[in-house]
Amino acid sequence: MNNSIESHIIKCLGASEVSSAEMIQRLWSGYGSIVRYVVAGADVDSVIVKHIAPPNSGKHPRGWNTDLSHERKLKSYRVESTWYRDYAQRCGVTCRVPKCYAIQSLGDQVILIIEDLDGAGFGGRRQGVDMSELKQCLNWLAAFHATFLNVEPKGLWDRGTYWHLETRPDELEVLKHEDNELYHMAGSIDRRLAMNSFQTLVHGDAKLANFCFSTNDQAVAAVDFQYSGSGCGMQDVFMLFSSCWGASDYERNEASSLDYYFKALREALSTMGRCIDLDALEREWRSLYPVACADFQRFLKGWSPGHWKINSYNERLTREVLAQLKESGVCN
Repeated sequence: MNNSIESHIIKCLGASEVSSAEMIQRLWSGYGSIVRYVVAGADVDSVIVKHIAPPNSGKHPRGWNTDLSHERKLKSYRVESTWYRDYAQRCGVTCRVPKCYAIQSLGDQVILIIEDLDGAGFGGRRQGVDMSELKQCLNWLAAFHATFLNVEPKGLWDRGTYWHLETRPDELEVLKHEDNELYHMAGSIDRRLAMNSFQTLVHGDAKLANFCFSTNDQAVAAVDFQYSGSGCGMQDVFMLFSSCWGASDYERNEASSLDYYFKALREALSTMGRCIDLDALEREWRSLYPVACADFQRFLKGWSPGHWKINSYNERLTREVLAQLKESGVCN
């Protein structure tokens, strides 16, 4: 398949030649690569090729080399292909995603030829953000969640996010020894999220690294849709916060940032003319924000117990969720 990538690019773009290639990054656990190809004689000057080529033996950075992990990754790339083929075109300028030019599959190998967002004016990447930049990401999430509210995840994950409980039994087993209380309540947390009346499609990995900022910092685009599926918008919002903030940042910024997100969500749904009980939606999703936090803590403490995202604020929020679930009689 490697030998045909350049000819495939030329054919699908109507280009005269591919003049150069630049490695951007290797995919997680050695499952392929992301490469920028510069082209001539086409409507665009460059494209991004995401080439999924699973290794014969996994080399997971944290040692999770299991058959289940391998199958989860393979499914995630099938999901991403489906996303670009069947869903990406529904996204407008307010939740900008790359255009997909071609999808080619052969066995477990997949080639995605997609728009180069750098060339489209979204060349900014951030390791940290100020509140203005964070709001741009929240605008994107609000528009995305509004666009896909009540949309069935056909061909995607039935339950989105890369940390969904059903797909992470190995990490759950480790959690038994790290946090026995959270271990025993994991199923209750998962069911509480599943009972959400206002399901949408979630991005599934809405960390800061997956947002690309415009040159004027007035908008963002997003990439990496391997774990898109049905869920609650708060799962994406919490993931974004967790990728930007430490404990003190939550204390300072969480309330106002949630307020901003829900304002943006209401505006997006109203602009789309969606007949939704906005007050009921906001009430339910706000109540699920701490549950989304506890759900992610469940995964993280089993996957990487010493991870920097495990902090005192999120631990406190998780304990409050566990106490509320026990008080309400909702437990495993």
